[in-house]
Amino acid sequence: MKLTVFGATGGTGQRLVDQALAAGHHVTAVVRDPARLSQANHPHLEPVTADIMDATAITPSVTGCDAVISALGLRPGAGGSVCADGARAIITAMRSTGTRRLIVVTASGHVVDEGDGFASRVLFKPLLGRFLRKNFADFARTDEIVRASGLDWTIMRPPRLTNGKRRPYRTAIDRNVRGGMTIARADLADAILAALADPATVGHSLSVGY
Repeated sequence: MKLTVFGATGGTGQRLVDQALAAGHHVTAVVRDPARLSQANHPHLEPVTADIMDATAITPSVTGCDAVISALGLRPGAGGSVCADGARAIITAMRSTGTRRLIVVTASGHVVDEGDGFASRVLFKPLLGRFLRKNFADFARTDEIVRASGLDWTIMRPPRLTNGKRRPYRTAIDRNVRGGMTIARADLADAILAALADPATVGHSLSVGY
């Protein structure tokens, strides 16, 4: 597949690019600093320097690709609206080119549903929301923008991300993974690539966790 990845130099994005290349995909990585790409010289990797918030600037990068993945993210407590603004620009660019498959990474922390246990619903998530209020607001806006896009979207909802080793993980469609408090970035990347090939995830959120 021909994939376009935004946020390719982030913790999840780097692992996603590595795994996509290892699987034989062609990857266009839209970044601000190509020097931060660990496989910048890979024959199937095309680094593109562009402002991800500028729909016109990124349109050539999504033209002709099979799928677009946004692994944009904020540092905890940083605030801002990077994910929502980036998703809006990406969707605008995709609509102008006819590219339809979109996967966007947000989080599970801002969502409380039947997948959460009592402690998570009543204690953990309300407390976490106080510290990550701006981040969670950005994720919620991103979810709304993606759902209203009219594209073939999937929203990935990981819990707390770690740099741990890969191991078996669980997934759940349209609800959080019960007891899934963490996920390694490498396993999140694996789940993203698996979702690309699974039509059952189109138009749904997909949670992951151990």
